[in-house]
Amino acid sequence: MAGTWELELRDDGCGALWVDVPGEKVNLLGAAVMRELEEHLDRAAVDARLAALVFASRKPGVFFAGADVKEIQAVRDEQAAYAAVRQGQLILDKIARLPFPTVAAVDGPCLGGGLELALACAHRVVSDNPKTQLGLPEVKVGIIPGFGGTQRLPRLVGLQQALRMILNGSSVDGRRAAKTGLADACVPAAAVVDEAVALALRAARQRAPRAAYRPRSLKDRFLEGTAFGRGLIFKKSLDAVMAATRGHYPAPLAALDAVREGHGLPFEKALEVEARHEVPLVVSEVSKNLIRIFFLAEAVKKQTGVEPPAAARPVARVGVLGAGVMGGGIAQLAAQRGFAVRMKDVKEEFLSKGLAEAHRLFDRRVKRGRARRHEVEAAMARISPTLGYDGFSTLDVVVEAVVERLEVKRQVLREAEEASKGRALFASNTSSLPITEIAREARRPEWVVGMHFFNPVEKMPLVEVIRGSATCDEAVATVFDLAKRLGKVPVVCRDGPGFLVNRLLMPYLNESAYLLQEGVAVEALDAALLEFGMPMGPARLLDEVGLDVAFHVGGFLESRFPERMPGCPLIRQLAEEGLLGKKGGAGFYLYRNGRAGKVNPAARRHLPAGRAEVRDDLLVDRMILPMVNEATRVLDEGIVRTPREVDLGMIMGAGFPPFRGGLLRYADALGAKAVADRLRALAGSVGQRYAPSPRLLAMAERREAFYGPGE
Repeated sequence: MAGTWELELRDDGCGALWVDVPGEKVNLLGAAVMRELEEHLDRAAVDARLAALVFASRKPGVFFAGADVKEIQAVRDEQAAYAAVRQGQLILDKIARLPFPTVAAVDGPCLGGGLELALACAHRVVSDNPKTQLGLPEVKVGIIPGFGGTQRLPRLVGLQQALRMILNGSSVDGRRAAKTGLADACVPAAAVVDEAVALALRAARQRAPRAAYRPRSLKDRFLEGTAFGRGLIFKKSLDAVMAATRGHYPAPLAALDAVREGHGLPFEKALEVEARHEVPLVVSEVSKNLIRIFFLAEAVKKQTGVEPPAAARPVARVGVLGAGVMGGGIAQLAAQRGFAVRMKDVKEEFLSKGLAEAHRLFDRRVKRGRARRHEVEAAMARISPTLGYDGFSTLDVVVEAVVERLEVKRQVLREAEEASKGRALFASNTSSLPITEIAREARRPEWVVGMHFFNPVEKMPLVEVIRGSATCDEAVATVFDLAKRLGKVPVVCRDGPGFLVNRLLMPYLNESAYLLQEGVAVEALDAALLEFGMPMGPARLLDEVGLDVAFHVGGFLESRFPERMPGCPLIRQLAEEGLLGKKGGAGFYLYRNGRAGKVNPAARRHLPAGRAEVRDDLLVDRMILPMVNEATRVLDEGIVRTPREVDLGMIMGAGFPPFRGGLLRYADALGAKAVADRLRALAGSVGQRYAPSPRLLAMAERREAFYGPGE
């Protein structure tokens, strides 16, 4: 990839090594880019004209987006992995060994290998551009920073800040980078290179040593400067990793070991420690699965939601009908992303609650350092509440988030169409009602589409874009694009009962209630599925969803699929008793300030007195395999087109364990024959709702998989 790097030598002796990967929107540190960099570094090391060197990007607003993940995905052999890691380490270490000061001029993303390159420099100048983010996100694809990041970052910013970034894969903006010592200065984007040159020349004149971390507070001097204090840091970090991952993700644990074992070693030996921990991760199936998911999400960014691709209508003004928790969350998200929002409800108190919900979410962003107070105030000002439909004639999209009743949704659709004078696209945030039925009496059914957000809106990344029988391509493309602009991952679904996620999730929730009704302890059931990798147990999830909502959605799906999804009476009993889950303070668990406590004694009264002892693997089969079975029917019906969309939807919308690669990747790991055999056995022992689908039986007979070789 010749021509990626270009050395510009200034009259004052400061060189600028510019990077611009040809034909790409972003710079990636692939193998060819690294080899060419090494050639420039070898020449620079003996170039008597150079007094200092600045690394900068020709691409506006982009430094380095990281390593080339495709190359990582292709590595399957540990020897090849070790060679690649060590080569990368040694090339970047040549930056650190140059006989003159080096400065990274960072404007825009500086992630993964890009930050490791910047860390190899003696200094860093960063911009205050909101797009400037410095981070080491490698754990998100199942590996650790392998080009020196686990060793250089702690030496620069201290163990505590380094571990926060490395173990969480989190990033910091330019101002935060300067505050923590990760950067020497934060300046306007237009001044980054000039300031980097000035800093490089000052460092050359002063011959100042490379910056090192120095604890400031007495507490940090104890924690960072004593063996006992460092032990506390590592113990607390390990506890946090295990609480978040339950050990299912080896990368954070390996990163923690690499930082701990490398601390205090000579740097060359510390790099060897890092490489030793990196190599097994690169070739692991967990990493391959996480990279596949990364590619699935990245592919969505290039799609329009329809084939052949269609152009989306421009959207600047968004209406939200309904100011409940969901409506308030949607309004807050849209305002945060720069849209003007008109939020309507029928009572002043409802509007006040919706605004309060938006304000609460903004306050949380301020407390977590993700937004500044003036930015929040400006965003809140973009939300205008109303009891009527005034202003709707200027809207581009109206998102309906009213109660889940067909007649109510049809009514607000008629009212919105009239108020918007046919201008606005109507998007229904329905979790199960058919879009075709909602649009049946619409004046323009082609402009009615589903836009199903998941609760809580600010956390859940998935949006189901549901196409009714009359919905036009432009409407789908517009909502698909809007979801992406809101920072979500959209998946297009054909209209059908429960769409994708609820269609597959309801058998899981329903089966959990049957197991509890059979005498499996609430704690045991939740523990088994947590151990499998789900983000919360099924009883907790029922509480989170709301037992009334589960009863409503379950009843709707039972009416469509009575043989496969007969509703468990336990859910109805608890809902009718008013045990609604988290929102009501009590469901299967008791809740205080939104946090789950002990199992609710009132719920226990509905459960058998005796305990049924069921093996964890059988509990997992009874919960997970019905979802696989239903997924085959979803594919047959064309609700989504491919197994990739099933897996993306279930990971992003239901929290299916990413390290397993998705629901259907998990099924492939078991094998279609094993899945079909287990379902047949369960159908005989538990009930015919487990009977394997015709497609699954055919796959088992032909030894087929959902994914082909190399996919």
